Amino acid sequence: MSFDSDASSPSTSASAADATTRDWIFPSYTFVHSPHNIHRTPRRRRFSSYQPPPQQFNPTASFHPRAAGNESNAVSSSVSRSTPGRFEFENHEKSTTLLDGGIDGGGSAGVNSKSNEAVTSEKRGIKERKTTSSEETFLGVLRSWLRVRWQLTFTVAILITVLSSLVHTNFSLHNEVTELQDRISKLNVKLKLCNLSDSIDIAGELSPQDVSVNNFSSKSLKIAALAISITFLSLPFFVVKYVNYVSKSRRLFDNTTEEISLNKQLAYRVDVFLSVTPYAKPLALLVATLLLICVGGLSLYGVTDGSLADSLWLSWTYVADSGNHANSEGLGPRLVSVSISFGGMLIFAMMLGLVSDAISEKFDSLRKGRSEVVEKNHTLILGWSNKLGSLLNQLAIANESMGGGIVVVMAERDKEDMELDIGKMEFDFRGTSVICRSGSPLILADLKKVSVSKARAIIVLADDGNADQSDARALRTVLSLTGVKEGLNGHIVVELSDLDNEVLVKLVGGDLVETVVAHDVIGRLMIQCARQPGLAQIWEDILGFENCEFYFKRWPKLYGMQFEDVLISFPEAIPCGVKVASHGGKIILNPEDSYVLQEGDEVLVIAEDDDSYAPSDIPMVKDAKFIHITRPTRKPQKILLCGWRRDIDDMIVVLDAFLAEGSELWMFNEVAENERERKLEDGGLDIDRLVNIKLINREGNAVIRRHLESLPLESFDS
Repeated sequence: MSFDSDASSPSTSASAADATTRDWIFPSYTFVHSPHNIHRTPRRRRFSSYQPPPQQFNPTASFHPRAAGNESNAVSSSVSRSTPGRFEFENHEKSTTLLDGGIDGGGSAGVNSKSNEAVTSEKRGIKERKTTSSEETFLGVLRSWLRVRWQLTFTVAILITVLSSLVHTNFSLHNEVTELQDRISKLNVKLKLCNLSDSIDIAGELSPQDVSVNNFSSKSLKIAALAISITFLSLPFFVVKYVNYVSKSRRLFDNTTEEISLNKQLAYRVDVFLSVTPYAKPLALLVATLLLICVGGLSLYGVTDGSLADSLWLSWTYVADSGNHANSEGLGPRLVSVSISFGGMLIFAMMLGLVSDAISEKFDSLRKGRSEVVEKNHTLILGWSNKLGSLLNQLAIANESMGGGIVVVMAERDKEDMELDIGKMEFDFRGTSVICRSGSPLILADLKKVSVSKARAIIVLADDGNADQSDARALRTVLSLTGVKEGLNGHIVVELSDLDNEVLVKLVGGDLVETVVAHDVIGRLMIQCARQPGLAQIWEDILGFENCEFYFKRWPKLYGMQFEDVLISFPEAIPCGVKVASHGGKIILNPEDSYVLQEGDEVLVIAEDDDSYAPSDIPMVKDAKFIHITRPTRKPQKILLCGWRRDIDDMIVVLDAFLAEGSELWMFNEVAENERERKLEDGGLDIDRLVNIKLINREGNAVIRRHLESLPLESFDS
């Protein structure tokens, strides 16, 4: 290979042809061997461990192919088959071998100059080929790097183009939405103007100036609405903070006085309002609902394009139905609608709680008997005792002729318990309705609840237990009844336990009160029935409603008649007394025959029912001989009294008055004999003053047969 321009070696020609087919560009000789680029050659040979000594560049030297021989072919083949690092290593090894062979072959300094020049030329050729191979390798790496960079650049350009197109599309859609919103606002303005002025025909479109003014005014109104709603929402927070601040400042500046804090005062005022005002809770719920609708409507008006009326109506729909906010569009409307829906759910829960509490209270009042009785001409029974069953039975029989009646029972018991006990009574009510109410007869509100002022008759039952306490309660009940402002239409019948307390009750109640000392009456009836066998059946027939009973009634046609004529004026009844009106309703039993009935007097008769008798014309009476009936003389009697009563001393006094002298009263009970005299004296009995009877004490139990057999039972008259 020659470095001249006109000389070329076969290898160089082959390399040039190969470069032409592969479209490679080789640098010229001047580019490679330029003095400015010679210093780059050692850097390309970084893989070789051998550094040849620098040699002087000889441009006139040439390399002959024959001098190189097979070595040059081997080097060229080695260049074409190996990598740059391996190429440099093999060239270094071969050049070293050539140098060593030349020295060894000559053995001395007698080697001719021609062989030295050939070796030098071969070295230069090898060096130039090394440089050319290194440059070709660098250019290949550079071209592959440029190809990778071009692909990456193309990919990035495609991505940038796609992103820019998306951004452009987004901006174009946003502009279209803005234009559509402007058109909608213009149409809304036109619609408002058409609604305001029906008589004016708006032919053309509004000018842009008017539209801008309207848009500005609507935006300012919406901003004001938002500001007002935010102010309303934040106002409670600031009020609470202010109250806490004032309370803390008062405690800090005035630690000596025990002044109540402001928050406690406000809490107390709210508590009083809720307790005193009957409709405080529904009123508070209504105010909260209206505030939520107003604030929500203002907020919706601020974040939507609708009118204020539409926003208020939409806010009401969100409050009434929390599912209506699902159609909201946009971040602002959705936030506002969700907030209103949450408030609506809370209000609905509060309303549901209030309604549930009201219904529960109503059912509880009905179940516990707290509702008012709207009746008139009914019989009112105050209290509860074991005599109530017999009393209700007699009232049912008495009301049968009227088709039934209404009996109201009020006691300090649960309504359900009273109804259960009355339901267990085994008798026919004969159309009479019994209404139970729970309450105290000492409270005027409870008395008004049972329509005490409209009752036909009021019965006060005595409590079971201590007699004095029962009578004291009856006295207080009479005081409450006389204190009714509306007044009483009916009379009062009071059951007392002790005869000594009758005077006080009549003193308080006056003419409206009738007293019945049941304990004393039963004792007297027992004494009379003991003296007259069969009298108990007569009392039962007369005092009960099964057969004949006592009735009072006015008969104007009898006014001015003597009582002896009244006796024969009732063919279906027996007159036995008169209720004198001029003496405040005083009852006279078996009056004188010459007594003349005055206006207002009532005749007391014994009849089968109140509608079964009526006066008739005076019949003709035939004269007859008067038969004188002599009363038999009283004989001493022997009576056995079993048991002990609280008023047994009064019974002994009555027996002493009715029995003949020399009678004996045997007292058989479980009270010790040494305590009987003391108890009788405590009851007011003086044994030494007994005239007709003698007390004989026996201790025992009347239920035990052997105790009774120890007594001379066959010797007693009663």
